[in-house]
Amino acid sequence: MYTLQNDLLKIAIKQTGAELCEISSVKHKTDFMWDANPDVWGSFAPNLFPIIGSMKNDSYIYNNSTYKMPKHGFLRHNTDVKLIENTNNSLTFKLAYNDDLYELFPFKFEFYITYELIDNTLYLKHLIKNIDNKPMFFSLGGHPAFKCPVFSDEVYSDYHLVFEQNESAETYLLNMSNGLLTSKTKPVFNGGNKIQLQHNLFNNDALIFKDLKSRKLTLNSKTRGDILTMKFNDFPYLGIWAKPNANYVCIEPWQGIADHEDTNQDIVTKEGIVKLDENTSYQAIYSIEIDLNHLV
Repeated sequence: MYTLQNDLLKIAIKQTGAELCEISSVKHKTDFMWDANPDVWGSFAPNLFPIIGSMKNDSYIYNNSTYKMPKHGFLRHNTDVKLIENTNNSLTFKLAYNDDLYELFPFKFEFYITYELIDNTLYLKHLIKNIDNKPMFFSLGGHPAFKCPVFSDEVYSDYHLVFEQNESAETYLLNMSNGLLTSKTKPVFNGGNKIQLQHNLFNNDALIFKDLKSRKLTLNSKTRGDILTMKFNDFPYLGIWAKPNANYVCIEPWQGIADHEDTNQDIVTKEGIVKLDENTSYQAIYSIEIDLNHLV
């Protein structure tokens, strides 16, 4: 376990998967992240690479060969992730390709994630390097779970997700039997900019957005005001999810998306896939800002 702390916030990172597992107030000891109760959902904030969501038959095709790939990729449970840099306000972790990973993902890569803590904001900076002699195809995303409600005198339905713009985007529905995207959609916003959290909101799995105008949203409590704000300029897709009846909400910035149920499984033409040319790199950042009212 690795930690960073300033006058306002403390964060902690597990070595396995370089997974964020704590954001808390230094002064008030308030926890803002889900506690990863294994009886409900035993994760804090998995890092998703090199794929988002489920693939058809847990596999994909590249150059006429079929490769297996677990849901959300192989990074989140990987014990080969190493801390490579530790400064006063940042931690940088690295995962590089090896023979075992090459069997799943036939590209030579280096994955870096830096957690940088500045005042009341945590920046999650991703750097992907293609060190191969051919283009590489991947997706990337975050899956942080935030405690909801944060305070003991609140209930789940006291909370809203407030988007920076009024939205007309619909959620794309999943096939519940296999986790693949369908062509069916469902209204969520009705022209407004808020989603009220209800314990039945995720009975049909995640809310999945492809065409939001907003690149920022805030978790807001009707009794305590704004709790935290996520900015995700570099991520065109967004997932929102929790286990039904669980007291957390995942806000998931994605560059990529689950397979469609009608996919031909070719990773080169997969929706949302990033093509990274040989010997080049890709960067993407999202941030989590805790409202100062809960820190000072």
